Amino acid sequence: MDNITGRMTYSAAMRALPAILLVFLMTTSATGCKQEASSTSSPSAPEVAVVEVVQKDVPIYSEWVGTTEGLVNAKIRAQVSGYLMKRPYTEGSFVKKGELLFELDPSKFKVALDQAQGDLAKAQALLLKTKLDVERDTPLARQGAISRKELDDSVQSYSAAKGSVAAAQAGVEQAKLNLSWTRITAPIDGVIGIAKAQIGDLIDANSELTSMSTLDPLRVYFPISEQEYLGAAEKLQQAYNTPDEDKKARLILILSDGSTYPHQGKFFLADRQVDVKTGTIRVAALFPNPGNLLRPGQYARIRAVTRTHQGALLVPQRAVSELQGNYQVVVVKADNMAEIRPVQVGERIGSLWIISRGLQPGERVVVEGLQKLKAGMAVTPTPYSGSQTQEQR
Repeated sequence: MDNITGRMTYSAAMRALPAILLVFLMTTSATGCKQEASSTSSPSAPEVAVVEVVQKDVPIYSEWVGTTEGLVNAKIRAQVSGYLMKRPYTEGSFVKKGELLFELDPSKFKVALDQAQGDLAKAQALLLKTKLDVERDTPLARQGAISRKELDDSVQSYSAAKGSVAAAQAGVEQAKLNLSWTRITAPIDGVIGIAKAQIGDLIDANSELTSMSTLDPLRVYFPISEQEYLGAAEKLQQAYNTPDEDKKARLILILSDGSTYPHQGKFFLADRQVDVKTGTIRVAALFPNPGNLLRPGQYARIRAVTRTHQGALLVPQRAVSELQGNYQVVVVKADNMAEIRPVQVGERIGSLWIISRGLQPGERVVVEGLQKLKAGMAVTPTPYSGSQTQEQR
């Protein structure tokens, strides 16, 4: 009986096996689908840094490259020849007008002066003699004691003697000038350069010995285009006619190391003509130069406000991406969905960019996290920190 029961149990188990396997497979499949569905569910929205589009009036700057130059520049030249005996000034120092710079050997010029004075004395003596002859012969000619010709000869000699005296006096003045030119003095107040001659050198007339410049204030020359000049001609003329004390310092000077010069400058003058080769006209500005920090020949970049953009829309430059000359930004809409929007850009203002078309004030644009975004993607916006305050200033 037990055998029969065991065979029946085994047979029932074998018949139930397919049903058990089917239930197991269905359960496994359902579990796998749940896991797959869980693993393929959409990830969390990426976090991006956003900034609002700012609208305000901004000044538009223009820049020009120029060079510094002394307000007054003087080349120191010898006017007579001679051996250089003294050079009392210190090279590179500030000297005052009239201060002795060079002295040539005066010996031959003193001799020339003595000779000229001797020639003058002889001419004066001759003048005195001829004058006395005229005074003596005049009454004698009236009395008929001498002929009229003799009186005429005396008058002519007297006139010639006066001419000799004038020539001798001119010779004395020239000799004095030549002697004075052996002492070469500063024609202006300013900083003097390195000497081109050393003591003992034979100096020729018109030889350049050194140069000097008045450095406070300092001129800065920079070229502007003919179009820029035409656009600003009226303002330039008005500034030119304004007294210097009434002019406002509005020009910014940027030095070769990128630093901004602490003193602002004023418009000084525009050149008389446009350079036909470059189509530019040279303009000069004046900058205070206390302590003579700036020197002629330095690189200078001039910045000035040329106009004001009313109601400009501003975004950080890093929010704008460029592709083949086209510009675009990623806008985060009210439902936190990303929208890639083409824009038209204008001038750059520091680290900001003016957007001419494509944005509205108050819209949010992505500044960080642009690379991981696609159109229509949900995002988690966070306020942009970093240098946002500085960029919008």
